[in-house]
Amino acid sequence: MHAPDGFIDAPTSIAMGALAAGGVGLALRKAGADLDEKRVPLAGLVSAFIFAVQMLNFPVAGGTSGHLMGGVLAAVLLGPWVGSLCVTVVVVVQALLFADGGLTALGFNVVNMALVTALGGYLVFVGLRKVLPKTKGGVVVASGVAAGISVVLTSLAFSLEYAIGGTGGASVATVTTSMVSVHVLIGIGEGIITALTVGAVLASRPDLVWGARDLPAATLAPDDLVGAAS
Repeated sequence: MHAPDGFIDAPTSIAMGALAAGGVGLALRKAGADLDEKRVPLAGLVSAFIFAVQMLNFPVAGGTSGHLMGGVLAAVLLGPWVGSLCVTVVVVVQALLFADGGLTALGFNVVNMALVTALGGYLVFVGLRKVLPKTKGGVVVASGVAAGISVVLTSLAFSLEYAIGGTGGASVATVTTSMVSVHVLIGIGEGIITALTVGAVLASRPDLVWGARDLPAATLAPDDLVGAAS
């Protein structure tokens, strides 16, 4: 998913940089109201966790591999604004220190990997919560499904941006078909990892899960959610 330098033309790169700056600026303003003494250290832990697991690739198909993006995971644990900032930090550090994604494509990568996954994925999560049971299990299922869908949304955004300013020789139809088909499989892995992680935190510290704030206090008692998510 990390786009390299030269993957999109200069006008599109500039436009994506402006869009990323606007989105991150909005997230910075909104995140202030969501942070308290508990969530500041949790944001650091979530960022470190996402950074670490993004370094681990799992096989998908045809020799390709995928890794966790973490947008929905961060958003469910911390709220969408703080979550999008956590993934943004990870993407920027990867680009600056590990050459993982080009610097001219940094805005492109921040939009796709941080804003689309965290903000777009969280909207899916909220929609699923409205129809699923108001239980911890419902939160876990919504987290996993939203995480999987967020990966597909990201691949669609990637393909749309390629259609606007992509410099590769492949046709838009070829890129879209390849991106979506591979990321459907990656989304399954993302959904499983997200559901297991959210389930584990809910089972031990449900008070730390932003996406479960609406559950009744009696529902948040520790239980065997890790086993249920497994």
